[in-house]
Amino acid sequence: MEKKNNRKRTTAWLCITALLMAMNVVMSSFGIPVPGGHLYLNDVIICTASILLDPFAAFMVGGVGAFLGDFFFYPTPMFVSLVTHGLQAVVISLFTHYTLKKHPVLASGIGVTIGAVIMVVGYSLGRAYIYSTPEYALLKLPYQILQAVVGAIAGMLLCWKCGIVKLYRKYTAVS
Repeated sequence: MEKKNNRKRTTAWLCITALLMAMNVVMSSFGIPVPGGHLYLNDVIICTASILLDPFAAFMVGGVGAFLGDFFFYPTPMFVSLVTHGLQAVVISLFTHYTLKKHPVLASGIGVTIGAVIMVVGYSLGRAYIYSTPEYALLKLPYQILQAVVGAIAGMLLCWKCGIVKLYRKYTAVS
């Protein structure tokens, strides 16, 4: 009986990870036009997945999902996306699951805040390196901050206010 339960849990973990990774690929493939640039909503998926999943699965969704989205549609920053979003996802997941266990909302709030800083700094440094101009990175900085803030807030609201964490725990038998 125990083997069947572990298999079910592993299958659910794999399917949810793959679904969230596919959602990240889609959301990182197109942006909402805003004056002077685009706003990408893949941080919403990354923050949500990182709150729900373990660090390895969070890295797969955040880093590999963003990498694939860039690879298919705009390959120049794909390695920046892999490292930056991967690190962002791992940090959020580690904070959510391994710190302040009696206060998971606070722990995930700290995690998404640090993750947002990682994303903004990582993309700013990555853009300055890839495009060989710090001015371009500074030009895109407001959009990176907006993307990080929207992703962090929306991810927290989806997980804790909309009850996705409860649903995830119920259907994957995670306590």
